[in-house]
Amino acid sequence: MKITFLGTGTSQGIPVIGSKHPVCLSKNSKDKRLRCSVLIEKDQKNFLIDCGPDFRYQMLRSNYEKLNAIFMTHEHQDHIGGLDDIRPINFNMNTPISIYGLRRVIENLKKRFFYIFSENKKSNVSKIFSHELDNYKDFFLVENSKIFPLFIWHGHLPILGFRIGNFAYITDASTIPIQTIQQLKGINVLVLNVLRNILKKAEKNPFPFMLSDTLNIIQKISPKKTYLTHISHTFGFHEEIETQLPNNVYLAYDELIIYE
Repeated sequence: MKITFLGTGTSQGIPVIGSKHPVCLSKNSKDKRLRCSVLIEKDQKNFLIDCGPDFRYQMLRSNYEKLNAIFMTHEHQDHIGGLDDIRPINFNMNTPISIYGLRRVIENLKKRFFYIFSENKKSNVSKIFSHELDNYKDFFLVENSKIFPLFIWHGHLPILGFRIGNFAYITDASTIPIQTIQQLKGINVLVLNVLRNILKKAEKNPFPFMLSDTLNIIQKISPKKTYLTHISHTFGFHEEIETQLPNNVYLAYDELIIYE
């Protein structure tokens, strides 16, 4: 199984528009991050997790032309904003693309991309089949592959991660329930979000993990390798942070390719 990190940044990406932060001004390509997404190649099928506003450029940059399914973690713009750009992939493959997500997420897509779901849609709009995952407590099958939905929390919003074989992908998590941690035991590769390195003493953030929280979760799951994603410019320079991480924990970066 081949995993390509299409994007590893937060909702603003790096560099942030107008920012003079040193990380935003960095010349290191590993400090330049598009919105968060991965593409998984398994048994000659391509599975995309999230389809953010940088999707078109990500696919061109990585030279991908086909998609067999899209798994949506949740409905925020940085995770769904590129959905309309699957049109040329529809044309190339001459088939609709299946999208999987929670019922709430699918309903949100139907409102925001109403023209895609319209019964009277024109021939030049994206073509998709939608699949609701609310009732899948174990796994669902896509192209003969078992996909395990992972129920997590993004603040007060229930969202999904996904496990495929011994690879698991979680982003935007603020809390991971004990049941989901049990589902992740024994995996080889975990991708997990982190936002910033530290918080100010008086600052509280109910959203994605700080580094210490992330490392505690990794310790509980004990994967063979972990790659950190959903990284803010305030987290620091890629090369500096990576030297501070424990063994077998790495910062992901755009266009990184790993195998499981």
